[in-house]
Amino acid sequence: MLPMIAYLSFLLFLLFLLAGMTIYTTFLIYSSIKGAPYVPTRQKKILRILENAHLKKGGLFVELGCGDGRVVRLAVKKYYVRGVGIDINPLLVIWSRILSRGRATFIRQSVYDTDFSKADYLYIFLMPKMVEKLLPKLKKSIRNGTLIISHGFKIDGLKKYLAKTVRDLPFSTFYYRLK
Repeated sequence: MLPMIAYLSFLLFLLFLLAGMTIYTTFLIYSSIKGAPYVPTRQKKILRILENAHLKKGGLFVELGCGDGRVVRLAVKKYYVRGVGIDINPLLVIWSRILSRGRATFIRQSVYDTDFSKADYLYIFLMPKMVEKLLPKLKKSIRNGTLIISHGFKIDGLKKYLAKTVRDLPFSTFYYRLK
């Protein structure tokens, strides 16, 4: 009897594991179809990116396509900024909320529907086509003095605002200061 219970428990465990992996994979595919796959950045790299941004305590740091929220969480923890993460993937938003323990806000919505007009810092690690589509809204609603941090890709429509480039592997980071 005991081996049968152990066997059934193991099968149930495998079933839950498979279901979880299927749900996770489905949401990753969904994110990719919507425009940006989940590609986490290592903490060491994030620290370098934030250090070069010269964040000021109390500023509003908004990340578009935040994934698991690690950039927002680190900015809040190390630089005492107010943090908001935006992502379309509900699983990643829930996970971000759990990991942040209420220190940052995470919202499930499209980056195209986001109001980032109050942002002091706007962090973007999105595919160039998404940024290109977002550019008119960025130019219209971002206020003077806002720092846009684009990890991985230059933003051609903001060339004249490029303040700094930090070359690194596998992705460089571009800092644009709107004036």
